[in-house]
Amino acid sequence: MTREARSVQRKSTNLSLDARLVAEAKNLDINISRVAEKSIADAVAEEKARLWKIENREVIEAWNEYVERNGLPLAKYRQF
Repeated sequence: MTREARSVQRKSTNLSLDARLVAEAKNLDINISRVAEKSIADAVAEEKARLWKIENREVIEAWNEYVERNGLPLAKYRQF
C-alpha cells in the first residue's frame, strides 16, 4: 500500500456502472475504485479551474488590457 493510500480516509460509496464494463475492467485487473477516484478528482479540479476563471475574469481582463497598453512590466529583462 502506498503512503498516499494510507493517509487518505476512504468512504464506501455505491455507484451504478455498466455491468459489461465492470466485468471487462475486472478481467483486466483494473482497480475500479482507484480509476473512479482519479476521474472524480480530475473532474473536481477541472470544475474548480473553471469557477476560478469565472471569479477572476475581471482581473484577468484588466491585466491583459494593461499589458496591451503598456507592455510587460519587466520586458526589458527578457532574454528571448
